[in-house]
Amino acid sequence: MSAAVFTGIGVTAPNGLGAGRYWEAALAGRGGIGPVRRFDASGYPATLAGEVPGFDPAAHLPGRLLPQTDHMTRLALVAADWALADSGIRPGELPDGELGVVTASSAGGFEFGQRELQKLWRHGGDHVSAYQSFAWFYAVNTGQISIRHGLKGPGGVVVTDQAGGLDALGEARRRLRRGARAIVTGAVDGALCPWGWVALSADGRLSTGTDPDTAYLPFDRRAAGHVPGEGGAILVLESETSARDRGAPVVYGELAGYAATFDPPPGRGRPPALRRAIENALRDAGTEPGEVDAVFADAAATPEADRAEAGAITAVFGPHAVPVTAPKALTGRLAAGGAALDVATALLSLRHGVLPATARVIPDPGHRIDLVTGSPRTADLRTVVVLARGAGGFNSVVVLRDRRPEEKAC
Repeated sequence: MSAAVFTGIGVTAPNGLGAGRYWEAALAGRGGIGPVRRFDASGYPATLAGEVPGFDPAAHLPGRLLPQTDHMTRLALVAADWALADSGIRPGELPDGELGVVTASSAGGFEFGQRELQKLWRHGGDHVSAYQSFAWFYAVNTGQISIRHGLKGPGGVVVTDQAGGLDALGEARRRLRRGARAIVTGAVDGALCPWGWVALSADGRLSTGTDPDTAYLPFDRRAAGHVPGEGGAILVLESETSARDRGAPVVYGELAGYAATFDPPPGRGRPPALRRAIENALRDAGTEPGEVDAVFADAAATPEADRAEAGAITAVFGPHAVPVTAPKALTGRLAAGGAALDVATALLSLRHGVLPATARVIPDPGHRIDLVTGSPRTADLRTVVVLARGAGGFNSVVVLRDRRPEEKAC
């Protein structure tokens, strides 16, 4: 069976538009968290977000798409454009049905939906856009990407909060094993509007800090919640046979393993299931814990959640046994887009042999993990693991493996 390899990356992140600019920012420790600018958040307990700066959709997309798309869909369309261009795939040159789309979303076009609901309340149904029928929908990014590029292969969407960015990759790999040639996958997400802000605030996990440098501190004794954000990454996952036959410009790495579990309901006395997800993903990849060179953490930034994640990491790999990093400390948690962006970061780490640091965090020694802080860490990276957990008990893990051991970039 042909391996599933990544041949294209497109990034729209709070600290960089495009994979190159994002990677430079991640290595420099340059963040994208700041006061909310897209609406007046002064009346809410949480006032910071990771917003994508300087994004002009009209500079990237045809005018006909702008009235029918939410802000996060526009970001996703641009990321997909970049991922396909990076891969060198020209969709029109492939047979129908061989190139598909599988994305993840937490909620769909919240900002678009709020605007149209306000029109309904204030002016009546005649003033509501017909595009509301799909612009709010959680599957809209999959649909719009497939329409824009004429992708007639398998399509799908998963909704598992932060874990969705990895679950989409797992589903994309299944589609390749069933005969697809390549899948545009990953996630770009965001709900930075008053309606979305209330929904994000409902579980009490948002940081109410007002200093962008200290509001989101995973694995730190000062951890007090996360900062939400928008953006993510769209990736091209392709069968290795296809990539080789067409001479793909670059192969970033292999999706070697994937697994997902679900935590038991609170109060049942059963342990969280993240450890089991890690072990299952390693088993799927045929990889031993000692062969893993780095872990990209979910980094929820609440004391309880950080303890649980650190406990799962140390249970599988041992205390201080493997470098752990959480580059999302620079961007905030991007809902479904966060894990996809972590995968893009991990693939770039494999390619360049360096791990970005977890910015501004002073590790709590009680967690017993080797957290990369201060500055990036050079490492011989062959196999890395990415973790993600979604609200409600979702756990997902992927194992990424370098496919070009002889071609490490500088």
